[in-house]
Amino acid sequence: MNSIGEDCNELKKQYDACFNTWFSERFLKGHTDDSVCAPIFKVYQECVKRAMREQKIELREIETDYTTGDHDNTSGAGANSSKPQGSSKS
Repeated sequence: MNSIGEDCNELKKQYDACFNTWFSERFLKGHTDDSVCAPIFKVYQECVKRAMREQKIELREIETDYTTGDHDNTSGAGANSSKPQGSSKS
């Protein structure tokens, strides 16, 4: 599957290859540190964000920093920011 932006396709292929190698050669052998692919993921993520802006696709969630290895993301949008406005349920 191609990326949302044509310019991002090569970065997506590089990230996919890195992830597949990490998963098969490290994760399945018990090594859960996924930081090896973080640099290419960050570059790919920025490319996707740029493509979304160019295509006028606005998703608040994309501004959250979804980096590999950052499982406690308390900066930026909080957990409650994704609730629909006017909702009184938690």
